Amino acid sequence: MAQMFPGKFAYFEGAYVPIEEAKISIMTHAFNYGTGLFEGIRGYYSEKKKAILIFRLKEHIDRLVRNCRILCMEIPETPENIENICIDLVKKSGFKEGVYIRPIIYKSELSLGPLLKGIESKLCCYVIKLGDYCDITSGLDVCVSSWRRLADNAIPSRVKATGSYINSALAASEAKQAGFSEAIFLNENGMVVEGSAMNIFLVHQGELITPPRSETILVGITRNTVIELVKKELGLNVIERPIARTELYVADEIFFCGTGAQVAPVRSVDRRIIGNGQPGPITKKLQEIYFQVVQGENEKYSNWCTVVPCE
Repeated sequence: MAQMFPGKFAYFEGAYVPIEEAKISIMTHAFNYGTGLFEGIRGYYSEKKKAILIFRLKEHIDRLVRNCRILCMEIPETPENIENICIDLVKKSGFKEGVYIRPIIYKSELSLGPLLKGIESKLCCYVIKLGDYCDITSGLDVCVSSWRRLADNAIPSRVKATGSYINSALAASEAKQAGFSEAIFLNENGMVVEGSAMNIFLVHQGELITPPRSETILVGITRNTVIELVKKELGLNVIERPIARTELYVADEIFFCGTGAQVAPVRSVDRRIIGNGQPGPITKKLQEIYFQVVQGENEKYSNWCTVVPCE
């Protein structure tokens, strides 16, 4: 679990307030029913630029706003305003290191009843310091969870809904208690879906394989980034298709990706060593390229980084 070192301010009730004043009522609809949507956005500190580079800010906010339709949410701010709020909070934080930005749109009325339409929504946002969320060097020892990923026609996994993360918490907690670093979800059909809060890729005979959108995955922004970088920078094929559990055991390489996980190699699955038990060559090369991009060192992808000068 990431230790929380928050910035001094949050955006709450339409204003920037001291972080300790950003509080909701126990009667708030989202608190009672999990009716909130959020994004997790990273910013990387560049010593060279003396700035924090927010990675793919526009894409994150676009996804947040688009997914409001699923929960019948009125969007309380324009996408441009939400982007500016994220930027302002990074500036106000005064941090000169990696950060994590968490905008949340939530059902803010004090009301009972698990309904969606006609309930007011508001935006809040905060920033914390964040380094590496998990081991991205030696590799993770993971297990296939006994918990199944929620079906899209139950609780849609394509949205980052606050209430749906109980599914992730059950899988991740089970894995930790059994001595593993992370969990892999299967869906109700027994096919590989993703990690508890990150997408998954397999490398097999020089090709990358990842579950398709139809397999109840979160369509991750880091996932999209990885697919583009693999094709353009490594010249490799990426195949989106269903993956059987046993394919995990015979993969040449496996890695997770996500805003928190970044690009994290997997060392073993269900105590079966993957490859030679070390991060594979494709994973390591992808990590190298990925970190060059997010830290603003590859000008071809400079439009993915929003530069926030540090004062």
